[in-house]
Amino acid sequence: MGNLGAKVRHYRQRGGRSQAVIAGLCGISDRYLSLIENGRAEPSLAVLTSLAAELGVPVGALLDGPQPGPEPVPTTVSAGVAQALMGHGRPRSEEAVTPAALRERVETAWRAWQQSSTRFTWAAAELPSLVADMEHAVRAHRRGSDETTRRETLRAAADLYGLLRSYCRRSGRLDLAILSADRAVRAAEDADDPIRMAAAQWNLAHVLLSQPDAAPEAAAVAETATIQLAELPEDSDQQALTGALHLVQGIAAAQQRRWWDAREHIDEALVVALRVGEGSNVQHTVFGPTNTALHRLSIEMLAGQAGEALRVADRTETTALPSRERQFTFTLDVARCYDLRRDDAAVLVHLLALEDLSAEDFRRSAPAIEMATALHLRVRPTYRPQVAALQTRLNLLP
Repeated sequence: MGNLGAKVRHYRQRGGRSQAVIAGLCGISDRYLSLIENGRAEPSLAVLTSLAAELGVPVGALLDGPQPGPEPVPTTVSAGVAQALMGHGRPRSEEAVTPAALRERVETAWRAWQQSSTRFTWAAAELPSLVADMEHAVRAHRRGSDETTRRETLRAAADLYGLLRSYCRRSGRLDLAILSADRAVRAAEDADDPIRMAAAQWNLAHVLLSQPDAAPEAAAVAETATIQLAELPEDSDQQALTGALHLVQGIAAAQQRRWWDAREHIDEALVVALRVGEGSNVQHTVFGPTNTALHRLSIEMLAGQAGEALRVADRTETTALPSRERQFTFTLDVARCYDLRRDDAAVLVHLLALEDLSAEDFRRSAPAIEMATALHLRVRPTYRPQVAALQTRLNLLP
């Protein structure tokens, strides 16, 4: 019985829905659903069937086999990137690339990563050589006598490792994402660059948010970085990173179901965002009023408040954001809200929009894949050919 309850909880949380939402849809009290999830009540066949239908799984998925673990992101990290991160790089005797050349390549890389619809293909082709050159330059200049060259190289390295954190996390290699985030922290510290140190902690916190039960650690990392930033002179960079760290703390609180704290952090971030304004992309955080609204939407979606989340979405325009990745995340969360409401036509519209934004991101998004799969199983026959065609185009069919 406990195993059944654990499965109900797993599939409910995987869909980002609260007990109150699922209980209401199934015609039972949230107290009764809590008892089921904790193994203290056994549902009737009718209730079990309703639960399975609302969770988007066969009844057998709740009855048979072991308790499921978290849905994995498909692993798609380029072998060349992994090898470069592990030290397969340039000979020590080879001359190091200059900091100016590295800086230009890193900025080009960030533009491609945030704006290209084929960024994973780009990353597989371009990142291995950039990582190898950066690793070689860091080794060559770490103990050199030219302090300016050393610091500029380390600053470029910190920025590149931040990109690698995002690439590895989105590609299903959390181990390499943690490695990249840690190297970003070390490079920023060695460069004695407080702004980049805060950005590196922001990156580390994002990796922790991707790990099961690591939200408290992510919140602690972000809170420490916020305190350290408060000691710096106030300028636009300091303010933008402070706001971005409040957004991290908001998501961390939401993952722990501390909704009041989560919304409070978003409110604090909004105060900062209104001062910073739109168009800021300090340390590639895309912080500003629009990104703050996107995080508010995510929190309401996680809380099961699909109606409020969609009201936020209706007031938010994302086309001007300098990050296609953030546009993808916004559209994904809107699709999940419609999925909570079982508005299948709207789910389909937004899944098609996700494909248009980036088919490569779609293939690497476990929530998007799950929605497409569940939609195909339950959707009305009118829409089923379109869902099947989407799955075929994205190679999602078994």
